[in-house]
Amino acid sequence: MTLPFYGMASAVSADPIEKKPLYHFMPGSATYSVGYLGCNLRCPFCQNHGISQRTDAPTWRVEPAGLVAEARAARCPSLAHTYSEPLAHAEFVMDCMKAAREAGLANVLVTNGYCGEEAAAAVLSLCDAVNVDVKAWDEGFYREELGGDLNSVKRFVMMAVEYDVHVEATTLVIPGKNDDPAQIDAIAGFLAALSPDIPYHLSAYHPMYRYTIPATKASTLRSLADLARRRLRYVYSGNLPGERSLTLCRACGAVLVSRMGYAVDASGLRGCRCASCGEPSPIHGARKKNQKCP
Repeated sequence: MTLPFYGMASAVSADPIEKKPLYHFMPGSATYSVGYLGCNLRCPFCQNHGISQRTDAPTWRVEPAGLVAEARAARCPSLAHTYSEPLAHAEFVMDCMKAAREAGLANVLVTNGYCGEEAAAAVLSLCDAVNVDVKAWDEGFYREELGGDLNSVKRFVMMAVEYDVHVEATTLVIPGKNDDPAQIDAIAGFLAALSPDIPYHLSAYHPMYRYTIPATKASTLRSLADLARRRLRYVYSGNLPGERSLTLCRACGAVLVSRMGYAVDASGLRGCRCASCGEPSPIHGARKKNQKCP
């Protein structure tokens, strides 16, 4: 058995960690990001379809040790697997994660969460933070439009929590497809049952790839975010230019982290605590496995 795309990168860049998006993990830091080719879903609205839905895009060979060295040279405290679907390259991703962990870097995964339990367990055992796309709460939509399986994604999210990985979730809100309040409420309820502190990102869709549906209205996104906040403590609206995003202390209400685009002010934190009242915050810095804010 051969892996024809092992170590073939389609994109490498130092990105703000908030771009993944991860809002509660090492805020204000850069993460060294690597993308590959291909995906196990066929989303007709894919924002990276040039590398996810084809395998003839330009690539070059990289090595785990080389990526770690580049990340350290760029002063990135983490290595992220992102852009296309990293789990389609699980063997290489795990080799990179092992090398990153040995070098003291954190491992970040941005994924659709659609994979078998054996592969999920192997990757998550090496992962520090993950953002999972929960694309809808409709099994038919997953099966017919995306070629995937909702239950597999749900199982991946649950396993990530079980493996003590920092978890955030994202839903790209598409008018007429997954913007039914009942769907968003169900996703928020699922996440809240695992932990009400899981950050949930609701992002505005814009026409892309094969979808020509008009873009998500800002008012729709804000209304759905308010709905999700009935179940989750930290819900963020994304892809709305000019809007400030705040993380507040749940004890005193002080601003812990303020974000405008990728400009981040984390002066409301003192270590992992609120600078105003000393309450432990939901924000994780670079941390060892299973290490919590005291």
